[in-house]
Amino acid sequence: MPVCCMRRDPAHNMKKNYNYTRRKLYLPEYGRHIQEMIDSLSQIEDRRERNRQARAVIAVMGNLNPLLRDTADFTHKLWDHLFIMSDFQLDVDSPYPRPTRQELTVTPNRMPYTQGRITFKHYGKYVERMIGSLATVENPRAVASAVDNLARYMRTKSYEYNQEHPNNEVIVKDIKRMSGGSIQIDEEALNNLRSDYKQPFSARPQKGGQPHRTPHQQQRQQKNRNQQQHRTFAKNNGAHRNSSK
Repeated sequence: MPVCCMRRDPAHNMKKNYNYTRRKLYLPEYGRHIQEMIDSLSQIEDRRERNRQARAVIAVMGNLNPLLRDTADFTHKLWDHLFIMSDFQLDVDSPYPRPTRQELTVTPNRMPYTQGRITFKHYGKYVERMIGSLATVENPRAVASAVDNLARYMRTKSYEYNQEHPNNEVIVKDIKRMSGGSIQIDEEALNNLRSDYKQPFSARPQKGGQPHRTPHQQQRQQKNRNQQQHRTFAKNNGAHRNSSK
């Protein structure tokens, strides 16, 4: 009978076995073959043979990551993974303490996050904390020195945020507000205060405005502009003389 006329027997059809129809792997990094090997260990009735086969499976699992064999707890991790992939049902003699489901599913403690709002975001929360801690300092000279340093730092941060130096009245007002009026400030000393912090960048030009230039840069720009005008004038005169001939 020709092959084309032969009827296919449904019993000989290949059974389709897709991954989405199989059960979920506990540790997918080892693959399904290792998972099936571990599943077959629970079917071995002889405990001695089961222990021998378990050590063989551990050796195969170690061959998948040969670079990690030199680590101290590498073998311990392999045995823990063996019990995890067996759903903690495998009964074999392990050289390490057998893990439990409760130990590996411990819920972490909730981290306490602060919900306080920052009064002045451009100064930062640490400036507000330092100013608040100065209210408990009894030495007025130490408080005055700390306020001077904080005022310099606040001027620098305000310049980075607003691209302009604030008035000392603004700094004094902000310090009083953050301290609740508990810090005595020498306003005359702060009026003569200058920022000692170096700015790591130049001021950015505002929209529609010209960037700030030093007098030397302005003179150099004017010189280049005059040279450009002289070159344009000489070129136009030369072309006119040639056209008149």
